[in-house]
Amino acid sequence: MTKTLPSHAQIVVIGGGIIGCSTAYHLARDHKADVVLLEQGKLTSGSTWHAAGLVGQLRSSASITKVLKYSVDLYKRLHEETGLETGWKMTGCLRLATNEDRWTEFRRLATTARSFGMDMELVGPEEVKRMWPLMDTSDLLGASWLPTDGQASPSDITQSLAKGARMHGARLFEGVRVTGFEMDGDRITAVETNRGRIVCETVVNCGGQWARQIGAMAGVSVPLHPVKHQYIVTEKIDGLTSDTPTVRDPDRRIYFKEEVGGLVMGGYEPNPQSWVTGLPGGDVPNEFEFQLFDDDFDHFEQHMTQAIERVPALGEAGVRQMINGPESFTPDGNFILGQAPECANMFVGAGFNAFGIAAGGGAGWVLAEWAVRGEAPLDLWVVDIRRFSTLHEDRKWVEERTLEAYGKHYTVAFPHEEYESGRPRIVSPLYERLKKHRAVFGSKLGWERPNWFAPEGMEPRDDYSMGRQNWFGPVGEEHAHVREKVGVFDQSSFAKYEMTGPDAADALERICSNYVAKPAGRLTYTQILNSRGGIECDLTVARLADDRFYIVTGTGSRTHDFGWIRQHLPAGADARLVDVTEAYGTLSLMGPRARDVLSSVTDADVSNDAFRFGRVQEIEIAGHRVRAMRVTYVGELGWELHVPIEGTGDVFDVLMEKGRAHGIRPVGYRAIESLRLEKGYRAWGSDVTPNDNPFEAGLGWAVKLRRDTPFIGREACEAAAANPLTKQLACFTTEDPDVVLLGRETILRDGEPVGYLTSGGYGYTVGKPIGYGYVRSEDGVDDVFLASGKYELIVANERFAATLHMAPLYDPPGERVKG
Repeated sequence: MTKTLPSHAQIVVIGGGIIGCSTAYHLARDHKADVVLLEQGKLTSGSTWHAAGLVGQLRSSASITKVLKYSVDLYKRLHEETGLETGWKMTGCLRLATNEDRWTEFRRLATTARSFGMDMELVGPEEVKRMWPLMDTSDLLGASWLPTDGQASPSDITQSLAKGARMHGARLFEGVRVTGFEMDGDRITAVETNRGRIVCETVVNCGGQWARQIGAMAGVSVPLHPVKHQYIVTEKIDGLTSDTPTVRDPDRRIYFKEEVGGLVMGGYEPNPQSWVTGLPGGDVPNEFEFQLFDDDFDHFEQHMTQAIERVPALGEAGVRQMINGPESFTPDGNFILGQAPECANMFVGAGFNAFGIAAGGGAGWVLAEWAVRGEAPLDLWVVDIRRFSTLHEDRKWVEERTLEAYGKHYTVAFPHEEYESGRPRIVSPLYERLKKHRAVFGSKLGWERPNWFAPEGMEPRDDYSMGRQNWFGPVGEEHAHVREKVGVFDQSSFAKYEMTGPDAADALERICSNYVAKPAGRLTYTQILNSRGGIECDLTVARLADDRFYIVTGTGSRTHDFGWIRQHLPAGADARLVDVTEAYGTLSLMGPRARDVLSSVTDADVSNDAFRFGRVQEIEIAGHRVRAMRVTYVGELGWELHVPIEGTGDVFDVLMEKGRAHGIRPVGYRAIESLRLEKGYRAWGSDVTPNDNPFEAGLGWAVKLRRDTPFIGREACEAAAANPLTKQLACFTTEDPDVVLLGRETILRDGEPVGYLTSGGYGYTVGKPIGYGYVRSEDGVDDVFLASGKYELIVANERFAATLHMAPLYDPPGERVKG
C-alpha cells in the first residue's frame, strides 16, 4: 500500500470494502482519473470480509438487473487482468416454493427474467431432488432455477479489484480515517484525515456502515442502519460437491451455499436485531476492524430448525463457525447510490442490504460513471439517494422502517403491499376527515395518502393476494364516479416549488424541454432531460408572473427533481428555487360536473371561455386565495386547487357541501391509476425514465425543437427526431378480463420477445386489463412495424392474446378534458 498521503487528488474514495475498491478500479480503468482511496482499517475489514458471498442477478428493475449481470461478467474475467482469483463459481441458484402465492410469484419472476433477457426455468420437486439430493422436497410445489447465478469470495474479489485499481494508477491507503471536510458552501474542497489533508474535486462515500456518519460530516443524510446478520459454516457433509447450487428457501426464510464440502446457512428472521452501539445517534464505533458479535444461538435457532427440516443431514453436521456481524440495510430494501442532494460533489455508494457482493462490480461501474460525468449512465431511480427526503434524517424512524424491511427480505412480494412501521408520519389537513369517509391509506415519502375508500359493510383495510385484491370492486366504483359525475382527490403530497427572480424564465427554458416561458397565467406540461435525452423529470410549470413560476411534480420525486433543477441552474443566474410543498394543500376536482361544483363555491368565472385548459388563475374559495390550475391526470374536466395549507380543510368542506347536489365524493390514488391508464398518461419511473427519450415515449410533441432555444438534451433529441426509433411506447389490452397486469410482462410480436410492460392495471370504463410497454427492434420501430404484428403478453409464464393501441383508449380527441 502507498504510504505517503498526497496533498491533492481529483477524486477521493472513502472506504476499502468491495464497493469502494470497485469504484476506485472503474474510476482508474475507465476514466483515467487521479484516484485516492482511504480505508480507516484494512481493506475488507468492515463488513465485506464476513459477507456470505451469494451472487444473484435478477431484480425487479431492468437497470439494476443489468448492474448485477455486469458484476457477474466482471468476476468471471477479473483474474485474467489482475492475476488474483475472485472465487467465482457459476453454480446456479434454486429458489424454493412451498405455497401457491410463492409459486405465482416465481411464475411472474420467470416472466420478468425473460423480459430482461435471462433464462430462468421453473422445475418440479423431482428435478430439485435430482439437483440437490440431500434436500427434503416433500413440501415443494416447485422451484425457480437461474443457472447463471453463483457464489464468490468477497475478500478475494475485493483484493483483486484493489490490485486492478493500483494497476491503473489509483493510490490506496490503509489506516487513514476521515475526520472531517473543508467546505465552500455546498461543495467539499478538502478531505481531512488523521494523517493529513487532501484537496480534491470529488468525494465518493463508500464507507459501508460508517457511510452515515461520514456523510453527516458534510451535512449529507445517508439513511441506512446496521443490523446483525448471522450464518453458520458447517464441517464437511457427504453428498455435497463444489458445484452444488446455491439455494434460497424464502418460505423458511433461509439460504444455503456449499463451502469447502460443507454448508453456509443463514436467514432473514422476522424479528431482526438492530446493532445498538450506545453512541450518539447510533453511530458505529470507528474501531470495529475484522470484528464480530458474540454467537447468538438462541436467536439463530429459528433458522436452524427450518434448515434441518429442509436438509436433514445438517442435524448431524458439526458447526465449524458462526458468523454474527453487522450489515447495512435501508428503509426500503434497496441500496443507495448517487449524488447527495445536500452536497454538490459527494457521491454515495452504501447500504447494500446483503446484496453488496452481487452488486459490487456493477455498482462501482455506474458510480464511477456518475461521479465523473455528473449524471447516472442509466435509470437508477430505485437506488438513487435522491429518492429519500428530510424524513430520512430521523435515525429512529429509519431504524424502525429498516427492521421492517429486513423482516420482509424473504416474504412473498405481494403487489401494492405497503409498509406499516413509522406511520402515520406526515398527514394532510384532511386525514381525519378522510378516515371518516373510510379511507384506506398508503404511504409515499412519509405522506399518508388515501388509496381507496371502503364502502359501508367492508373493513377498510388491504387484503393482499397475487390475484385481484379486495379493493378491485370499490376502486371500480370510484373510477366510474369520476367518469360520470365528480370526485375530489387529496393530492396534498405533491411536491411543489417556486422559482423567482429576473432570470427565472431563461433558467427554466434552459432546463426544460418544452416551452415554459409563456405569458403569466399559462401552465406547461414538460420533461426535463439528461444529456442523453432521457427523461429525468416529468412535471408541470405554471407561470404566475413574469418573474415567478410554480412547479408541481410527483410526491416521490421531491428531492430528486428539486436537486436536478437546482444543480442545472445556469451559472450566475438571478433565480431562486424554494420548496413550498408544505405551504399548500392540493385538492383535485375532477369529472364532468367539476365546473358545476367549482362555480358554486367561487365568484370567479370558470366557464370554458374564461378559464381554458392549460391556464392558472388565483380564485377565492371559502375565504382563501387558491391557485386553480386547469390540468388533469385522469382524462376529465377538472382543476387542481392549490390551497394555503391552513385553508385546505375549509375548501374541502365547502366542496363537499356544495358538491352534494352534483354527486361529489372523495376518490383515491388507485382510481387515479386506472383512469390515467385509460387515457394514456405516462407515469415517471415506469413508463418514462432516464433511459427513455420523449420521442420513444410518444411525447415528442412536448419538445421545443421548432424553437431556437438551447436546452439540456437538445442534441440528443435532434438525433432522435432525425433517425428511426428503435423502441416506441405502446398500449396493450387483453381480451381475457381476468388477467392481472402489473408491469414487466413480456411482449411477444409474432411469437418473438420485443419488450416488456412498464406498467399495468385495469381500465374499468373499457372493461379490459391495460398495460404499457416499449416495443423494441434494432432495425427500427415505426407505425408500419407496430401495426403489422400479432401480439401476445406473457403473464406469470402464460401467453395471452393482446391488442396493440397507439391512441388513448378513452376520449382520444381530448374533448372531455378541454370542454
